[in-house]
Amino acid sequence: MDDKKENNTSNDLSDLMMIDKTPYNSVTEGKAEVLFPKSRGVFYNKVQEFNRDLSVAVLKNFTRNSPITKSKNKDENLSNNYERGGISVLEALSASGLRAIRFAKEVPNLAKVIANDRDTQAYLSIQRNIKHNNVEDIVQATNEDASFLMYKNRPFKDRFDAVDLDPYGTAAPFLDAAVQCVKDGGLLMITCTDMAILCGNGVEACHAKYGAVSAKMSCCHEMALRIVLQSIESNANRYGRYIVPLLSLSVDFYVRVFVQVFTSPSTVKESITKLSMVYICNGCTSFYLQPLGSKVVTKHGQKYAPSIGPPVNKICDICGHSFKMCGPVWSHTLHDKDFINKILQSLNEEMDLYGTSKRMLGMLNVVLEELDDSPLFHNTEHLSSILHVTSPSSNEIRSAILNAGYEVSFSHASSTSIKTNAPPNVIWDIMRAWVKLHPGKKTLQLEPSKTIMSKESSIEVSFEPHPNAEPLSRLNNLLRYQINPSRNWGPQCKATTNLIEDEEEKPKKRKCKRKKRSKAADIENKKLKEEENNIPT
Repeated sequence: MDDKKENNTSNDLSDLMMIDKTPYNSVTEGKAEVLFPKSRGVFYNKVQEFNRDLSVAVLKNFTRNSPITKSKNKDENLSNNYERGGISVLEALSASGLRAIRFAKEVPNLAKVIANDRDTQAYLSIQRNIKHNNVEDIVQATNEDASFLMYKNRPFKDRFDAVDLDPYGTAAPFLDAAVQCVKDGGLLMITCTDMAILCGNGVEACHAKYGAVSAKMSCCHEMALRIVLQSIESNANRYGRYIVPLLSLSVDFYVRVFVQVFTSPSTVKESITKLSMVYICNGCTSFYLQPLGSKVVTKHGQKYAPSIGPPVNKICDICGHSFKMCGPVWSHTLHDKDFINKILQSLNEEMDLYGTSKRMLGMLNVVLEELDDSPLFHNTEHLSSILHVTSPSSNEIRSAILNAGYEVSFSHASSTSIKTNAPPNVIWDIMRAWVKLHPGKKTLQLEPSKTIMSKESSIEVSFEPHPNAEPLSRLNNLLRYQINPSRNWGPQCKATTNLIEDEEEKPKKRKCKRKKRSKAADIENKKLKEEENNIPT
């Protein structure tokens, strides 16, 4: 036995020695070391380390707390209860394989990790990195179209316990396949980086991709989260399935959601109560939610009916402007606080394992402090800009809301956010009181501030410091809202198709480019000469 072990070890070492690192740059992240071609062809973004760290932490906690099967389908129950010997994970868009390798090396109880990419060079990179990290027994590289691979694994016995989707851009084209190839109670980890569309630039594109209309507003990043969740829920509902969000974050330039998928046609009916349209005032930007439907309890059970609305008049009562409508959006809870508490317990014991552990700790604590039943949020700076006054501090406006008898919290998506169950008229009553203490020169001259200030306040406003105005995450000096640590902190450029160029081809390409530039310059000079000749003397 000892001889066999020595032989296996020597074989592994010899295999590793076969990889010539000269044409590669090595990157170490977590317990993984991956090799990237110096041509920079395979996509790697340092910014996404937080995304990967968080994914490892979530998946690790998910494997420790096996999901409870809620399906009524006997075949699926049999497949879930069958002894599998561990968790199966699919990373459908793997690029270099870094995330899949980190899963294999850092998450316990994994039986199989599929690292897939349809690009041939990316597939070769995945194979190289699997071998380099000695995880061939867990990670398997595949070279297929992501959607096709997920559709192939729709049968109950082939489904995955967890599926990770981290595309360059939108995940919308993959959602239909993803909700079908994950097991009952399984985990979907989804990233979308097309924030411009999700935040209101191109409402038609947002509707085409996600089935919802986005809007430009101060809370557009949370709106983006809720649009993505609505889209996942809609795709799942078609197959008698529904989602339960565990953690939903708007971070840097993307949104990242972790949701469990369950099968229950009866529960799917409740989805109509979890989605809402949003009415947004064109003047003061106050927002109001209109659920798509409601559940009515009758003598014979329960039924579902369309909601009665709209919740607003044709003209805003606060500023006199009209409304625009967007949605539908997910208006149910964004997070599972019990699940997040378990992640934090593990994180406190494993801070050294993650490069972004301080940021993870801060953001997860802010998430725990968020109000569950108050979708979207106001923005202190935006409210002040409408009235042309200096902004109150977060403690001052939070104290005023708490003194008025309402709840308030920050949102993880913005450091100047006001997430509260106070209605818009109360928020503007507080802002009117603030203006009286700190008047602005243009407040009574321009609209909509002139109309807002002409209204009488309905409550007594007090800015006296409230003992609960200061959140614990701030008192504990946690890293809650990270400032961009370097220039060009963003999604970077998409990977090129030809990842490893032949050295002989590079001079030819440069020569070709010079010829094109020279030809274009000649054409431009010719046009200028013709124009000069045509000028009358």
